[in-house]
Amino acid sequence: MEDLSAEEFEVILDEALDQLPAGVTDELDNVALFVEDRPEDGNAHLLGLYDGTPVGERGNSGLELPDNIFLYRDNLIAFADDRDHLRSEIVITIVHEIAHFYGIDDERLHEIGWG
Repeated sequence: MEDLSAEEFEVILDEALDQLPAGVTDELDNVALFVEDRPEDGNAHLLGLYDGTPVGERGNSGLELPDNIFLYRDNLIAFADDRDHLRSEIVITIVHEIAHFYGIDDERLHEIGWG
């Protein structure tokens, strides 16, 4: 796919956020979404990352640090065939990372089609 400006990517990201399945973000609490060019380790295959403590592993204090979901713009663009595919992959990546917030592992996500 052709290179996109940060602004063009943001437009597609906004469209993807509007296409998230109903209810997927209803129970998210204290979770931030960040877009970075690429992972720190340079992994060209990683499209997104959940960094936090899954709900089922949290204590009762309510003082946990915010959870973060990272989207890697350059990797998503390189993976996508066109803008529609990019939008679809952003949706899949966000849902995949949100699932980790709920404690769902990669194996289960692949089984249910969100891998």
